[in-house]
Amino acid sequence: MPKLLIFDNDGVLVDSERLSNVVFAAMLTEAGLPTTFQESVDLYMGKRTTDCLPHAESLLGRPLPAGFIGEYERRCGDVLRRELVAVDGVPELLETLQRDGTAYCIASSGTPDEIGLRLSVTGLAEHFETEWIHSGVMVANGKPAPDLFEYAAAQHGVSPADCVVVEDSIAGVTGAKAAGMFVIGHAALLPGTRLADAGADIVVGSMREVKGLLPEL
Repeated sequence: MPKLLIFDNDGVLVDSERLSNVVFAAMLTEAGLPTTFQESVDLYMGKRTTDCLPHAESLLGRPLPAGFIGEYERRCGDVLRRELVAVDGVPELLETLQRDGTAYCIASSGTPDEIGLRLSVTGLAEHFETEWIHSGVMVANGKPAPDLFEYAAAQHGVSPADCVVVEDSIAGVTGAKAAGMFVIGHAALLPGTRLADAGADIVVGSMREVKGLLPEL
């Protein structure tokens, strides 16, 4: 059993990656950079929005419109408030972890406000104390750098070697492995083979599988 279970948020705890990447692809297209949903997933999923913009602007050949991030967050918020749900099996998993006394936390590229909105809309906020939520804005380098995972482990006083991370993106898997952590890849929007190739130690197709794996880790 790990001493600390570290969850990504988008796509792992809450089913937001589908919704947010639709919005991001649409806004890039509106700005003059035709981008499909799958291209948005492949290029940007799991990363901080502030880290995605330089890449998009390099493809576009000019800066994106002023206020792009603020408008993206507004549009995402509107969609998420209407449609966002928790990933299947997650509420039951969190209840089990609490009952068993297993320490867990979030390490997400999202801002604190973005994380808070997602947890509130899905009813998962009750399962997290504020100090269990770690945002990409708290470290110098976002995923795929290891900074956020190392920061989360340090905040809980746990060695990276004693942590298990659940991630659904290449950036997240790469960062967690660079931090020296065991990684469970959640194959939702990406094929399990891509997560395995990125370094995931185990790949699951459903969050319902995670509970049964933990006693052996």
